[in-house]
Amino acid sequence: MPALVNYSGDDEFYSGGSIYSMDSSLLLSIASHVDVYCPPRKRSRISAPFVFRGHEFEEKKPSIEVLPDECLFEIFRRLSAGQERSACACVSKHWLMLLSSVRNSEICKSTGSQGGSALNKVYESSNDIEMISGDGDQELESDGYLTRCLEGKKATDIRLAAIAVGTSSRGGLGKLSIRGSNSNRGVTNLGLSAIARGCPSLRVLSLWNVPSIGDGGLLEIARECHLLEKLDLCQCPLISNKGLMAIAEKCPNLTALTIESCSKIGNESLQAIGRCCPKLQSITLRDCPLVGDQGVASLFSSASPVLTKVKLQALKISDFSLAVIGHYGKAVVNLILGGLQNVSERGFWVMGNAQGLQRLASLTITSCRGTTDVSLEAIGKGCLNLKQMCLRKCYFVSDDGLVAFTKAARSLESLQLEECNRITQSGILGALSNCGSKLKSLSLVKCMGIKDLAFETPMLSPCNSLRSLSIRCCPGFGSVSLAMVGKLCPQLHHIDLSGLYGITDTGLLPLLESCEAGLVKVNLSGCLNLTDEVVVTLARLHGGTLEVLNLDGCRKITDASLVAIADNSSCTQ
Repeated sequence: MPALVNYSGDDEFYSGGSIYSMDSSLLLSIASHVDVYCPPRKRSRISAPFVFRGHEFEEKKPSIEVLPDECLFEIFRRLSAGQERSACACVSKHWLMLLSSVRNSEICKSTGSQGGSALNKVYESSNDIEMISGDGDQELESDGYLTRCLEGKKATDIRLAAIAVGTSSRGGLGKLSIRGSNSNRGVTNLGLSAIARGCPSLRVLSLWNVPSIGDGGLLEIARECHLLEKLDLCQCPLISNKGLMAIAEKCPNLTALTIESCSKIGNESLQAIGRCCPKLQSITLRDCPLVGDQGVASLFSSASPVLTKVKLQALKISDFSLAVIGHYGKAVVNLILGGLQNVSERGFWVMGNAQGLQRLASLTITSCRGTTDVSLEAIGKGCLNLKQMCLRKCYFVSDDGLVAFTKAARSLESLQLEECNRITQSGILGALSNCGSKLKSLSLVKCMGIKDLAFETPMLSPCNSLRSLSIRCCPGFGSVSLAMVGKLCPQLHHIDLSGLYGITDTGLLPLLESCEAGLVKVNLSGCLNLTDEVVVTLARLHGGTLEVLNLDGCRKITDASLVAIADNSSCTQ
C-alpha cells in the first residue's frame, strides 16, 4: 500500500526514502505537525529530489542543470528541427539565451529522417511561432519574407531572442522594426546580436529611439547579415562611425540608408558608404551634428550611379556640399533639402549652374535662407527636367524669383508654395501664365503675402494644362483673386479652397462657369460666406462629372443645396 501523508503544518515537509532510516529526534520534532502511516517492511514509493543531511533537507539539482553552458551549447546546436529548438527555448530564459547564441551557420543539419524524433511527435501539433507571439508586436508577410515589428515596452532582449529562435527554422526574419524600447529592460546589443545570429537573411532593419543599442549590436549585424538592403537608424546615440563602417564594408547590397539624430555618426562612415556600397539608391541624413562637408562631398563624389533619392536636413554643411551635389548628382531624381542654415545664395546658385542635375525631377526646399530669387532662377535654368517643385518657408523668394523660375523651368508640372510670404497675387498670376503648356497642379498654403487687390493686368496667357488648384488657409486670397485665376485655368478638375473665408459667390461663380472640362472633386470646407447659389450652379454645370463635394463649415448652405445636388448628380459623395 502506498504511503499516506496528511500535512497540515506551516513548515515544509519533504517525503522520500524509508521512514525507518530517520533519526528519532527528527521524527519527534515534526510529530505535532504530521501524521504518517506506513505499512511495515515496505519502502515508500514516493520519490523526490531531496536527501537528508543531519537535521536539514538538501535539494538535489537535476543533472541537466549542472552541465556547463559549453555542453548545453553543443547539445542545442545539434537540434536542427524548429519545433525542438522552440520547445527547449520555452524551458527557461537561460536556455533561450543559450539557443539564441547559436549562429545559424553552427546548427548541425540532420541528414537522416526526422520522423522518429520524440520531440517532433510530442510537439507535432504545435506551432513554434506561438512561443514569440505577443500583443505589442506584429508578424506579417512582406515581399515574400517574415516581418516583425516591436514597439514600446514589448521591445526587449528576451523577445528578440525568442523571435530569432522561433523564426530561424523558417529562414529567419526578412524585416525587423523596433520603435522605442522598454524603459527598464530595453533592447541592447544582446538582443540585436541574437537576431543577427539567428536571422542571417535579414534584409531590412529599422531602429528608432533605442538608446541602449551601440556598435556591438551593429557589428554583429554586419558580421552575419550580408543580405541587408535597408538600414534605418533614428535616435541611436550609442551607434558611431565604427558600427556604420562595418555595415558599409560587410553589406554590399545596401540600397537605402537613413540616419537621423545620431550624434556619434560623422564623416568617416559616409566616406565608407560611398566607397563600399555600389548599389545605394536612397540616403537620408538629418540632424547629425558630426556630418559636414567632407562626408557629404565624399559620399557624392564616389556615389553609386544609381543614387536617385537624397534627403539632407538640419546639417552643418555649407555651399561646398551643394556645389558637389550639383556637379556629381547626375543620377539624382528626387532631392530634399531642409534647414541648411549655413548654405547661402551662392551654394544654391552653384548647384543650379553646375549642370549636373539633369535628371532631377522633384525638388523640395524647406527653411533654407539661401533660397532667393537669384538662386531659384539658376535652379530653373540648370534642372531642365524638373517636374515637381516645393518651396516651404522660403522667406526671401518674391514674385520676381517665382516668375523667373517658372519661365526657365519648362518641364514643371507641379508647383507647391507653403508659407512663402513674399509671394503676392501678381506672382501667382505670372507663374500661371508662364506655365501654360505643362503645369498640372498648383498648391498654395498659408501664403500670407497674397492680398485681394483689383488692378488692371496685362493680357496673360491661359494655363490650359492646369488640372488641380489648391489654395488653403490663405486669408488674403479673396473673390477678386479667385476670379482672375478662374479665367486663366479653364480645364480644372479638382478644386480645394478650404479655409478661404474671404471668398464669396461673386468670386467663385466665374470660376465654376469657366471650367469647361467638368469638375470632379471640390472642397469648400470653411468657406463661410458661400450660399446656396454656388452649390446650385455647381450641381447644374458639373453634376454629371462631380464625384466629391465637401461643404463642411459652410454655414449659409441650406437644404436647397442638397436638393439641387440630388437632382443633378447621382454619384456625389
